[in-house]
Amino acid sequence: MEPSRIAVAGASGLIGGTLAKSLTADGHEVVRLVRREPRDESEVRWDPEAGRVDAAGLAGCDAVVNLAGAGVGDRRWTDAYKARIRSSRVLGTGALAKAVAAMDKPPRVFVNGSAMGYYGETGDRAVDESAPAGTGFLPELCVEWEAAAAPAHEAGVRTVFTRTGLVVARGGGAWGRLFPLYKAGLGGRLGDGRQYWSYIALHDEVAAIRHLIDRDDLSGPFNLTAPEPLTNREINDAMGRVLHRPTLFAVPSPVLRAVLGEMAGDVLGSQRVLPGRLLESGFVFAFPTVEDAVRAAL
Repeated sequence: MEPSRIAVAGASGLIGGTLAKSLTADGHEVVRLVRREPRDESEVRWDPEAGRVDAAGLAGCDAVVNLAGAGVGDRRWTDAYKARIRSSRVLGTGALAKAVAAMDKPPRVFVNGSAMGYYGETGDRAVDESAPAGTGFLPELCVEWEAAAAPAHEAGVRTVFTRTGLVVARGGGAWGRLFPLYKAGLGGRLGDGRQYWSYIALHDEVAAIRHLIDRDDLSGPFNLTAPEPLTNREINDAMGRVLHRPTLFAVPSPVLRAVLGEMAGDVLGSQRVLPGRLLESGFVFAFPTVEDAVRAAL
């Protein structure tokens, strides 16, 4: 891909920040959307909850990537925090989609974040992008989140949704919390350990987003997960092997529910999500196994 101008919302987060660095390293001009007063021409002001975007700052962008949103695992799910999780995603996506749709020369592609939470509980059943949405807070959120991008799609802008799994990285997300525990020899399965975790190495997450930006023939939802989801018990064993630490501890389900509240349902829930469309498009994973992904993170 020739050097181009690409806007990134959520560039202060784990995935957005890594994506911005990757694009910049390859000579692209990255425009970061910020909530404060911009410091220079590389920043554009926006207020996602208020639905405001300085659309003039997006002029000349070949792509707009929206990865912004309050962290799902950052704190206990009170009603107030669930409302914040929702508004930061749905209102922000709607604001950006409307800004993109109103541009005289809109970008070539609008990539909007989503999550494998779209599918809800799947148990042992493997699902790809053809599966319907599940039920519950996260599936309903993902449906609304993706629907908020409609203005861009209706304006003829190629629109892509990245239904991301658990990102294996030291710098944030669920795995960022797991690494210190396992390094201290305190790792172990969660609940009965039979629940499937669909993961992806941070490197592959960013590479997949760039693949979706570059390919003009790709649109709609894509599962950003490694090809072979594993159970929590299998991942626990792999973490122990790679880090050379015992994995004897186990956190019983009632304890998780007491500590995490409603969010425990997602930790204990099973999601066996496959990257069907991503593989069909020719994407090649650099770190397809959990051992690969963990070593890459280290």
